[in-house]
Amino acid sequence: MLNPKRILVLAPHTDDGELGCGATIAKFLEAGAEVFYVAFSTAEESVPAGFPKNQLEVELKAATKVLGIKPENVIVFKYEVRKLNYVRQEILEKLIELKPKIKPDFVFLPSTKDIHQDHTTIANEGIRAFKACTILGYELIWNNLSFNTDCFIEVTPLQLQKKIDALQAYKTQEGRAYMDPKFIEALAMVRGTQIGKQFAETFEVIRWIIS
Repeated sequence: MLNPKRILVLAPHTDDGELGCGATIAKFLEAGAEVFYVAFSTAEESVPAGFPKNQLEVELKAATKVLGIKPENVIVFKYEVRKLNYVRQEILEKLIELKPKIKPDFVFLPSTKDIHQDHTTIANEGIRAFKACTILGYELIWNNLSFNTDCFIEVTPLQLQKKIDALQAYKTQEGRAYMDPKFIEALAMVRGTQIGKQFAETFEVIRWIIS
């Protein structure tokens, strides 16, 4: 499937999808694709003091709206942060339930090289549930000891700006180095330079199906 029409983004936590493939989401939405976003933890235990416990869910909905994802296509589970591996089978069953409803042809999920325990769980169970789909692993370099840059997706300055704007919705995450717009632009520039373009996002090819 070279022109995906139904895309599923699996995010262990509420900002992972935007960080890993936000500009690509914007690109495919502009091309007319239907995008679904599933987050598994709102990390209520990690919300900074002074914010309500549901703040990350609020920020997720604002961020995905900036990207252009329909609100009804955003699904939020509230599993406990850093303990997704304890409910691995339940997560797999949720994904299997969603599969016939969403019918994705492209699935984006954390790279198999990601060492965060929650990311590993979503990567493994996502691959199990959607093994008949094209699957790309997105890059979160602060969690990757290594990364296979198998696939590059060129993005425009405006698509990259949408990613940056979406991430600005995460007020609880301000101050984190990987949220800095300069870092986001620099990484996209590095990946673009690798393929002779201005900006790009790169992915690990886990499964590639052409039909």
